Amino acid sequence: MNSFNILLANIHRYVTLTEEEQEQLYNIIIETKIKRRQFIDQPGYTCQYRNYVVEGAFRSFFLDKDGKDHTVQLAVEDWFVSDFYSYITQTPATLFVEALEDATILQMRYEHIEPLCSKIHGLSEYFRITTERAFAFSRHRALSGISKTAEERYLELLDRYPNIVNRVPQRMIASYLGMSAEFLSKIRKRLASQS
Repeated sequence: MNSFNILLANIHRYVTLTEEEQEQLYNIIIETKIKRRQFIDQPGYTCQYRNYVVEGAFRSFFLDKDGKDHTVQLAVEDWFVSDFYSYITQTPATLFVEALEDATILQMRYEHIEPLCSKIHGLSEYFRITTERAFAFSRHRALSGISKTAEERYLELLDRYPNIVNRVPQRMIASYLGMSAEFLSKIRKRLASQS
């Protein structure tokens, strides 16, 4: 299946586009190969693209005043990844978005996709649904960070995304879960000894 058909399969989970609408979308998409450790967004530069991950893994993170990085999003195949605040507001990014593996993404430039959404109701509806789902997940993650133990957060991640822990370095998973890599290592050892 080619990259565009993979995106279409995602879109068709939520809405239906006519062949003409699919062609209009196809005409604005840029397929881009990204190398491991390459950035697709960086602080100070306005995010110009919605990035759909066809293949590979990414993380979004920021650096605090002490230079420590904090992972705020992990993304693998069939997910979107960008500094979404920068994209939506068209203001300079505050996040780095880095490829953790060699990757293929489909990029939709702001100045092309936003007018297309105005013309194609189904496409606008698709982005509304996926944005609402992303917001709901973000809210759930924030509440989990407050109400669940570190071990519960790790088990929840394993339950939702069992393969992600094999593709993302432990220190980044720990950062994403709001704990130190050493603490995550202790949790993993304890869970392994129980099985």
